[in-house]
Amino acid sequence: MNAREEVLARIAAAHSAAPPPNLPYESISRGYRITSHSSKEALAELLIDRLMDYRALVRQCSADDLAATIATALADRGAQTVVVPDGLESTWTAGVAASVRMDGLSVEDQLTVSELDGVDGVITGCAVAIAETGTLILDGSSSQGRRVLTLIPDYHLCVVLPDQIVSDVPEALARLAATRPLTMISGPSATSDIELNRVEGVHGPRTLEVIIVGEEGSS
Repeated sequence: MNAREEVLARIAAAHSAAPPPNLPYESISRGYRITSHSSKEALAELLIDRLMDYRALVRQCSADDLAATIATALADRGAQTVVVPDGLESTWTAGVAASVRMDGLSVEDQLTVSELDGVDGVITGCAVAIAETGTLILDGSSSQGRRVLTLIPDYHLCVVLPDQIVSDVPEALARLAATRPLTMISGPSATSDIELNRVEGVHGPRTLEVIIVGEEGSS
């Protein structure tokens, strides 16, 4: 048997082992795991590990300390102006020294691309965070705003609440509505050329900072 015949034989064997081509779509097995037995603490630790692998900045705090943690993060960044979606919890920015601009969903309440390019960063909430992949998912809800908010500013500060952390992708998708504008974020924006030279901030924020909020009474 020559090399060509060996390759074709392997393809034929793989094809014969695959489901028959006339298998009805509704008969395809979809026994995905959509629950996890891991504790919330374990999921948070895994998420933090993955986020740091992606070169994201991570802070942890209790719910009571969230406003102070946001204010400290922005102060450490030296941010003078930040934008927030109009549905973001107002108490989150109560202690922020920077000027806070609000972006709404109606056209008359939206900042222009030029205005967004002029702010130092954006603060948003999160719909779901996947611990296994270190991925934050935004779905355009009121605490997350328009997709463009997290694409133009160079710095994105994202707040993840305890009940928003799930184990893996199927569990995350089970919580989301597929008709919403989903944005999946795995670390700061980065790309590499053929020589593997990494460039950050090409098609999104150069810096991603995530605040993981613990259960009540934790920090």
